[in-house]
Amino acid sequence: MNQPLTVNADRLHASLADLARIGATPAGGVTRLALSDEDRQARDLLGTWLRDAGLEPKFDDVGNISAIRPGRESGPPVLLGSHIDTVVRGGRYDGALGVLGALEVIRTLNDHGVETRLPIGLVNWTNEEGVRFEPAMTCSGVVSGRFTPEYVGERTDRAGLRFAAELARIGYQGDAANRPLPATAYLELHIEQGPVLESQNLPAGVVGGIVGITWNEVTITGQADHAGPSPMHLRRDALTAAAEVILGIEQIAKRRDETAVATVGRIAAQPNVINTIPGQVTFSADFRHSDPAVLEQQVQSLHQVVAEVSATRSVEATIERFWTSEPTPFDTRVQDAIRLAAAALGISTGELWSGAGHDAKYLADVCPTGMIFVRSQGGLSHCEAEFSAPTDIEAGANLLLNAAVTLAG
Repeated sequence: MNQPLTVNADRLHASLADLARIGATPAGGVTRLALSDEDRQARDLLGTWLRDAGLEPKFDDVGNISAIRPGRESGPPVLLGSHIDTVVRGGRYDGALGVLGALEVIRTLNDHGVETRLPIGLVNWTNEEGVRFEPAMTCSGVVSGRFTPEYVGERTDRAGLRFAAELARIGYQGDAANRPLPATAYLELHIEQGPVLESQNLPAGVVGGIVGITWNEVTITGQADHAGPSPMHLRRDALTAAAEVILGIEQIAKRRDETAVATVGRIAAQPNVINTIPGQVTFSADFRHSDPAVLEQQVQSLHQVVAEVSATRSVEATIERFWTSEPTPFDTRVQDAIRLAAAALGISTGELWSGAGHDAKYLADVCPTGMIFVRSQGGLSHCEAEFSAPTDIEAGANLLLNAAVTLAG
């Protein structure tokens, strides 16, 4: 029986370290927002690495970068990838591991002179995080038909800068003809960003799918007034009303089941002055669940909580549900290819769903898709303390390599 291929782990770790220097933060994390100067530097470095591996990078009309290693046949490739944009003060592995793991697969195949039947490609998706330009996963969404390029091009950041203008500014405005589809399959290697694998003492996992996510923005309007002369019983304090709603949002998830989650991650109060009662508060409400019916019930519960608080505290409120990503199960054939790789490599793996959104969610609409998770220390992600052990990263990359070879033939 042939031994399974294994990646050059030292080379992979060195590449991760090199990329993490672009946008590095003092506490060991990374800030590399989509279409920033740091994003441009990272894209340039990725292009250099791809050309060194004998591939010519291409970029499409929303800046997605792809490169294809030819196979014996010229059919649609098996795509491997993720993203290299980050959140503010994020970690060095989120997204980057999937892109550089794909690069290491290509390098390893080159090292061993392996010829696959179908091509194997790498893709770096633009603006996966959605931190600078909301919503998330916009450019894999364009390729899969969820968003139009015009819609994405008009997204603005908090400084009012347009996506299309910033894409052109960094020099990565390409052609729609370079979109990296069709594909035979799509595989994404990613850190888990949660505690499940660590709790099971497992280095990696086969992902069954991605939970549904819905983003809402709640605006509560009361009456701004002086903090001193205003009696408590006459106040229409938007912030105290918001606090009550936020606690209600927490209970919406806690009362549901162990997999339901709800988060208020962003809040802004006006006029935000120490001696003035807040007159208006705007905040986010993020709900997640693998059952679409439960997701809808969570949003309905939000409306109920907001209506009750508004009535008792004499404030007005609006709710805008501005983005929803329904639950997405992954392809069983792709999952089986990962399990087959795990058996050949002797790697123990868990089975779990992703509680976070990924580009794989939209790729699943258009081709067979799967994900491999790598254990996150402490379950931490989207923070500078994000860490995955080198041996776990190596295990995940080897699963990616051998699953890709299986799918490519």
